[in-house]
Amino acid sequence: MRIRAALLEEFGQPLMVTELELAPPKAGEVLVKLHACGVCHTDMYTWSGADPSGYVPTVLGHEGAGVVEEIGAEVISVRPGDHVITLFSPECGECIHCTSGKTNICMAIRSTQGRGVLPDGTSRLSLDGEPIRHFMGTSTFAEYTVMPEIALAKVDRAAPLETICTLACGATTGLAAALYRAQVEPGSTCAVFGCGLVGLGAVAGCGLAGAERIVAVDLSPQRLELARHYGASHTILAAEDPVSQILEMTSGFGADYTFEATGNVAVMRQAVEAARMGWGVCTVLGVAGKGERLEIVPRLLITGRRVIGGSFGGARGRTHVPQFVDMYLQGKLDLDGFVSHRLTLDEVNRGFELMEAQDGIRSVITF
Repeated sequence: MRIRAALLEEFGQPLMVTELELAPPKAGEVLVKLHACGVCHTDMYTWSGADPSGYVPTVLGHEGAGVVEEIGAEVISVRPGDHVITLFSPECGECIHCTSGKTNICMAIRSTQGRGVLPDGTSRLSLDGEPIRHFMGTSTFAEYTVMPEIALAKVDRAAPLETICTLACGATTGLAAALYRAQVEPGSTCAVFGCGLVGLGAVAGCGLAGAERIVAVDLSPQRLELARHYGASHTILAAEDPVSQILEMTSGFGADYTFEATGNVAVMRQAVEAARMGWGVCTVLGVAGKGERLEIVPRLLITGRRVIGGSFGGARGRTHVPQFVDMYLQGKLDLDGFVSHRLTLDEVNRGFELMEAQDGIRSVITF
């Protein structure tokens, strides 16, 4: 079938919205009609050429939500008409990682996903007979996409797709980091560095976990005000020595849990330094640039702090994402406030411009 999609042909150059050919789903695959897709920092990171694993040509986009149009052989968990959220982090439920209970990083299709192809080693996308690689196994800057069944979360049809698409990456990463990866305890003190979508998700997650104090740190007063809406009890402008202020409000010990959501290695170091002596946990969520290194004073670790990572916030996609959708429908979670701009596919490059200008929280392409 012919579809319109935003094609990345050369790093750092505007995406070209053009017609591509999309082959039908094979066994274990699903054709999804996209209704909405968030423009995420990871898309811009790859677009810029800073991603060491990036490749071209490809169709970017991974924060998608849509409706199942067609299923391939052996697909049993979804059927045509189901509403789904795309998952760059799949959940097969059967590999050694999924059954370990120790990680959310599924290994079932990781090797092919990293090469930009589907599990059988081929692409469903092509232009003039030449294959176009899939991005993060999703390629949602397009009217339709074909994805593995294990990379789709079936969700309640009552939820608006243009809102819950944020759960395909950013919102879930922050929420799950607080709830499942760091496992924030009731009554604790948390500090979140960076109040974009991931950071605001972490603020909301800390609140859901019952944290007593939630400190939000950002360069933007507007984002700090939004952080208060999502549960921050204290806000600090990033230029005003946030580590010293966090230490001061915690009698010099630091926050029980800190979260970094900027991708800036200097901020990562601040998040480590602001973690509590003895048991503080720093969860790094931002993606740093190619070749960058995080420097940590060993004494900070010797005195009991831990630094952990959180791909997709530790969420198991097909398990946890539908639960977040249910929480949204129950009024326990505000996802609407995350969507600041609505764009068309032809305006996809505008999404990158808005992100670079730190204008709003999340731009969403609607189809």
